[in-house]
Amino acid sequence: MRRRAAIAAAALAALLPAARARLGDTVRWADVELHDGRILRESELAGRAVVVEFWATWCPFCKKQNPYLQRLHETHGAKGLVVLTFSIDRTPDLVAAYMKQNGYTFAAAMAGEQAARWFPTRKGVPVVYVVDPAGRIVLHETGELFEEDILGLARFAAKK
Repeated sequence: MRRRAAIAAAALAALLPAARARLGDTVRWADVELHDGRILRESELAGRAVVVEFWATWCPFCKKQNPYLQRLHETHGAKGLVVLTFSIDRTPDLVAAYMKQNGYTFAAAMAGEQAARWFPTRKGVPVVYVVDPAGRIVLHETGELFEEDILGLARFAAKK
């Protein structure tokens, strides 16, 4: 009986439209626990442009893209641009080792329920979103972005 119920639920889910983060959707930030246990406060995200990346330590495209995110973080973080990444890896220790080995200092959290509420469906990695200071998703790209694409995200930094 359980098996029939599970099959019926799966069939029903396949018929329903999948929830997806779309351009124009609003993200209502909350505190984010980073892979190392630190907390990125909602107040550090709200009212700022946030570049969000979903990635994995084993992903060759992420490996090529993440140095550009680090540079974006270093050069535009003081201007109000936040780089927040979510690893789809299973263990924080693996992410911590990867971050340390590569000298990455951008915010990295584990993908989970909270990230799925904001960005429900992704196909593959890397995936990049940009959330503007009003909380609207203004960019969504799936697949590897090149250096000029990532560094071009600086255009979303606050203009003084």
